[in-house]
Amino acid sequence: MNGLLCIHGFTGSPREIEPLVSFLNNQTNWLIRTPVLPGHGDELKLKGVRYSDWIRHAEEELVKLMEQCDTIYICGFSMGGLIGSWLATQYPVKRMVLLSAAAYYMNPRNFLLEMQNMISECLTNSFRHSTIFQKYKRKFTSTPLKAYLEFRKLVNTIRPIFSKVNVPTLIVQGKMDPIVPLKSAYFLYESINTPEKKLLLLEEANHHICYCQEQQRVFQEIFTFLNEEDTCKKIAMTAN
Repeated sequence: MNGLLCIHGFTGSPREIEPLVSFLNNQTNWLIRTPVLPGHGDELKLKGVRYSDWIRHAEEELVKLMEQCDTIYICGFSMGGLIGSWLATQYPVKRMVLLSAAAYYMNPRNFLLEMQNMISECLTNSFRHSTIFQKYKRKFTSTPLKAYLEFRKLVNTIRPIFSKVNVPTLIVQGKMDPIVPLKSAYFLYESINTPEKKLLLLEEANHHICYCQEQQRVFQEIFTFLNEEDTCKKIAMTAN
């Protein structure tokens, strides 16, 4: 049986990758695990949680999956892409998908544009119903400073190991991502040490790739990639 471990991002939950999981559940009979990292979920409880706790929990879930499955895939979103990459250097993972993986983070220009949209909605008295406002309100009010520092530690710890990743990898990145800049995707593509890697750039997509307008195309690309035989080719793709 094939098994897929999906790892969500910092301050997130499995909802971030739920549309992709639903798509794959409809297309396959794979065993898919979508764990909630310590301190995460619908209600954030990150006080006292260390980045090593996130890695350890994901590792435990991977080991459980390996006990039931012969072939293992990993899909990591944002911070989950970093954790997944580390796991891929430690365990026999066949293929990996990185969605908005945060090898670098916070694109100031796009973040400012999103904040401007939020302010604009506030000025039109619609801020109480603004999804952008609610999203950042939740993150800012529920995330301790130490949790952000733990996230930074994780990034700094895992970034140097990408050259040790030799698993066939699909990297998907939105050009309008306000959190993870394009240089993160380029860095991953250049650093990951496998001849079989693909880079898919989406012109209009933001950070939450699984909810972008081209989600069905992205999901099909992921499904196709995970089912491919080794081709030992470098392929770069840009969506117009």
